[in-house]
Amino acid sequence: MAELWNGPIIDAHHHFWDPSINPHPWLAADASVAFRYGDYSAIKRSYLPDDYLADTGTHQVVQTVYIESEWDPQDPVGETRFVEQLARRYGLPNAIVAQAWLDHPEAAAVLAEQASYKCVRSVRHKPGGPTTRAQVGHVRSLMSDERWRRSYAVLQGLGLHFDLQTPWWNLHEAEWLARDFPGTTLILNHAGLPNDRSAEGLAAWRLAMARLAQWPNVQVKVSGLGQLRQAWRAKDNAWIVREVIAMFGTHRVMFASNFPVDSLCGSFDVIYNGFKSIVADLPLADQERLFYSNAQRVYRCEPGTLDRTRPEPLRSEA
Repeated sequence: MAELWNGPIIDAHHHFWDPSINPHPWLAADASVAFRYGDYSAIKRSYLPDDYLADTGTHQVVQTVYIESEWDPQDPVGETRFVEQLARRYGLPNAIVAQAWLDHPEAAAVLAEQASYKCVRSVRHKPGGPTTRAQVGHVRSLMSDERWRRSYAVLQGLGLHFDLQTPWWNLHEAEWLARDFPGTTLILNHAGLPNDRSAEGLAAWRLAMARLAQWPNVQVKVSGLGQLRQAWRAKDNAWIVREVIAMFGTHRVMFASNFPVDSLCGSFDVIYNGFKSIVADLPLADQERLFYSNAQRVYRCEPGTLDRTRPEPLRSEA
C-alpha cells in the first residue's frame, strides 16, 4: 500500500545569497548568462535561511547542504566564511560544498583551506566542456585536464568529496574519475541534467547514467529537473526519478530542492510532494534513505538547531 513519506528531510542541495553584499557575478543586476530555465531575474534577490524556511512550509526539513553558488572565484574561501556565519546564526546549513577551481595554480592550497572549515564536506567546480552532444569527441571537459586531475587527486587525503555538475553526455569522463580515484566519492548533481526529454534524448541519458552507476563510489542527487517555460509536475519527472533509483539503488540516491533556483519552476511544496508521490510505493525504509539518511551519511551533517525567527541582518565577512 502506498504511503507518502512524512518523516525528516535533509535537503541535499540548495543555495543562499545576498547580491547586495555578496560577490556573485551572475547575480549582478545587469548580468545575463545562458541558463537552462531561461530568464532567472526573479532569483536576483536576497535568499537567506529565513526565506528558505518559509519556502519549506510544513515539510520536516531538519538539516540542509549548502552548495557553492558561483561566488567570485578570486575569493572562494570568502563564501565559506559567509555560509559558516549563517550556520552559526540560524542552525543551517549543516554541511557545505565549497568552491574550488581545480585548474587554478593554487588549487591545492585552496582545497586545504576549505577543508579546514567545520562544515565543509565536498567541493564543486563545474568542468565545462561540450555543451551539445555534437561536440562530444571534439571537445573535452576539464575532467580530462592533467592539472585539474592532479588537484582532484588531493581530495581523498583531505577527506573531501567532489560534487559534479555536467550534462550527461560528458559522463564518460566522469567514469574515468570514478575509476582512477576509487577512494573519492563523486556526487553527481541534478541527475545528470536530463534536459532533452525526447525519446532519443532520454534513452541516451539513461545509457550514460547506467554506465556511471557501475562505479560504487558514485552517488546521485535527484534535483534540478525543471524544464524551460514549464511548471514542475511529478508526471513529467516520475520516469527519470524511478530510473535513477533503479540504476543506482536506494542507497546511492538523495532528493534535493535546488532552491531558490528551482523556484523558477515550482514551489518547494510542489517539488517535494512530487518526490513523495513518485516513491510512495517503495518501502518506508527506502524512502527514509532517499529523503534523509543517505544525505546524512554522505555529507555527515553537523547537528544544528533551526532558528525560525528573523535575526538581525548579516554582514559579509569576506
